[in-house]
Amino acid sequence: MQRGDGRLPGRSDRQRRRVISAGVSNNPIALTIAGSDSSAGAGIQADLKTFNTLGVYGLSAVTCVVAEIPGKVSRIEPVSLEIVREQIEVVAKNFPIAAMKTGLLCSAVIISAIARTIVDLRLRVPLVVDPVITATTGDPLSEADAINAYQEELFPLASLITPNLDEASQLLGEKISDRASMKRAGKELKRKFRAAILLKGGHLSGRHAVDFLFVDDLVLEFSAPFVRGVATHGTGCTYSAAITAGLAKGVPLAKGIGVAKKFVTSAIRNHHRWGRIHALKH
Repeated sequence: MQRGDGRLPGRSDRQRRRVISAGVSNNPIALTIAGSDSSAGAGIQADLKTFNTLGVYGLSAVTCVVAEIPGKVSRIEPVSLEIVREQIEVVAKNFPIAAMKTGLLCSAVIISAIARTIVDLRLRVPLVVDPVITATTGDPLSEADAINAYQEELFPLASLITPNLDEASQLLGEKISDRASMKRAGKELKRKFRAAILLKGGHLSGRHAVDFLFVDDLVLEFSAPFVRGVATHGTGCTYSAAITAGLAKGVPLAKGIGVAKKFVTSAIRNHHRWGRIHALKH
C-alpha cells in the first residue's frame, strides 16, 4: 500500500529509497526528463536504452509525445504541467537519483515547471542539459520562447550543457563555422551561463567529429572519425545520456565524456539497419 503522495508508509526517506532501489536494481540510478519518440531512436527511449547498456537503472519523466520516424517529425503533443511535475516528484521521493538529464522539453512553461520542481525538491545531483531546439532534419522542436526559459531558469541549475552547433548559434546569435569559432563560442557560453559546456561539432565538415569541453579554465578536445553514409537520429540524446550514466557512476566529467564519445561513435557505426520506411501521408 502507498500513501496518496506516492510514499511508502511508516518509513523514513532513507529507508524508503533503500527498499525501492533494492527492489529494482543494484546499479546507480539516473533520471531522464525528455520527450517520447515513437521510432525509439531518440528521446526517452534512447536515453533508457543507453542507461541500461552502461549499467545504470533509468527513470523517466515524459514531457511530450513525438510522432516521428528518422527524417520526419509528424506531430508533437506536450503533456500537462501537472503530470510533468508529478513524474519528477514521485521518483525523486522514492529513488536515490545519482544524476539526471533533460532532452526535449518542448515549451517555455514546461522548462519553467521542471526548473521549479528541481529547486523545490532540492535535487542536488549532477544535471546534464541537452538544449534540444531543432531536429537533425531542421524541424523546430521547441517553442521560440523556450530559449529564454532555458537561459534564465534551467541553465543556472546545470552541471553541463551540451549544445550542438545549431543550438549554440541560436543561444549566441552568431554563426559557428569552424574550430576557431567553436572555441570562441564555447568560452562565451561558459562565461554567460556559468556551467561546463560541451560544444558538439558533428555538423562541421571534415574527417573527424570534434567536440570541445569548456570546464574550469580548461578546453579539452574529443575527436572521433566520422562514420560515413549513416543518417543519424538521436545521437545527441544518446551522447548526453551516456555522459549522465558516467556521472551517476561517479566518473569524473572529462573521463565520462571520453567514454560517451566512444559509445556514441560505436552506436552510429553499428546502427540499426532499417527496412523500407514508408513516407508519411500527412
